[in-house]
Amino acid sequence: MEFEMIRTLGYAVSGAADIGEVISTARLIKDGDIDSWAKEWQRVADRLHALAVQFDGKGQKVSAKEAYFRASNYYRTACFYLGAKKDRAKCIDIWEKSVDAFRKGISSEPLVSLVHIPYQKTTLPGYLLKSKTPKAPLVIIQTGFDGTAEELYFEAGIAAYQRGYNVLLFEGPGQGEVIKKQNLPFRYDWENVVTPVVDFAMQLDFIDQKKISLIGISMGGYLAARAAAFEHRIAACVLNGGIFDFSENIYQSMPKEVTNMLKGNTSGFNQAITSEMARSVNINWFFNNAMWTMQIETPAEVMKTLKQYTLKGIAEKITCPTLVVDSEDDLFLKGQPQKVFDQLKCPKTLLKFTPETTAQAHCQMGAIMISNESIFNWLDQTLGWTTLSAK
Repeated sequence: MEFEMIRTLGYAVSGAADIGEVISTARLIKDGDIDSWAKEWQRVADRLHALAVQFDGKGQKVSAKEAYFRASNYYRTACFYLGAKKDRAKCIDIWEKSVDAFRKGISSEPLVSLVHIPYQKTTLPGYLLKSKTPKAPLVIIQTGFDGTAEELYFEAGIAAYQRGYNVLLFEGPGQGEVIKKQNLPFRYDWENVVTPVVDFAMQLDFIDQKKISLIGISMGGYLAARAAAFEHRIAACVLNGGIFDFSENIYQSMPKEVTNMLKGNTSGFNQAITSEMARSVNINWFFNNAMWTMQIETPAEVMKTLKQYTLKGIAEKITCPTLVVDSEDDLFLKGQPQKVFDQLKCPKTLLKFTPETTAQAHCQMGAIMISNESIFNWLDQTLGWTTLSAK
């Protein structure tokens, strides 16, 4: 919960949190109590949403936007741990409020538009930020295991736009609206998701079609790498952080006597994990979120499904310049970025965030300005793009 609080607080630099609000809310939460977490974050989000409506009615558009943005972030935070079947309806209700607040916030932002990207027999939701510079590069940014497109706006979208890029934020299967409304689960062959997104981007007449880049955040570090291995219209790729085998660290975090049950005693494994879920917020969140977003029913099925999410035999197919980001104190991906980097045959760079940089946490949460500086400086150099080009 401390990490998720820092994640929420970190968006203060991009207008989606205020320090006092976050600290005072966190103080009211009973540690490890999911219901308390949801209640307190929703309480402050509801208050801000009501204020935003008042500001809007009085024509105070800037104040309304700011309050809507903070409400959106706090609603997202409120539903974070509500992945169990019994909580999903409540989670969807809160998540809808997060999306609604965000969209009301951007209604006064001519630079942002809601887009619908054709995908199979449906569409994927996204947001497009159009650069003020004609034929500027396009950066496509995607989240991972638990993020939303709205969060991406505050995490990296604004930073990219301020550097003159066109920006396309999107959600795919297993993410945000696509799982909560369309019931489309994650898929390991993510090239089948990104290729339609690139097809959509190629129809935008204001971008430089030869300078389309892809950034994947958290589990998106696997998804983006998988996509780049097959979608060669991508000119540069950022894996924040790099993931070679999504299941490896999870297996290694469990006692061998527990994982050995997967070989012939899956009911015993499910029972053991269910017991741990009752004691650990992190384990409870991980398996509930995985079962929901992958549309499977048991922890044993989660472990089996995760085995598909590997870059073995895939990483070497990436041909575009690739930045692999490694955060020294990453709670979830420790060791994975180096494994990806070692397998790449393309032009490659390894970017390490250490405690000295203060950006050493998973996806540099709490230090996104430091993160974006380094990542977009690399992208600028790789694509031959500068902020001077954007003027």
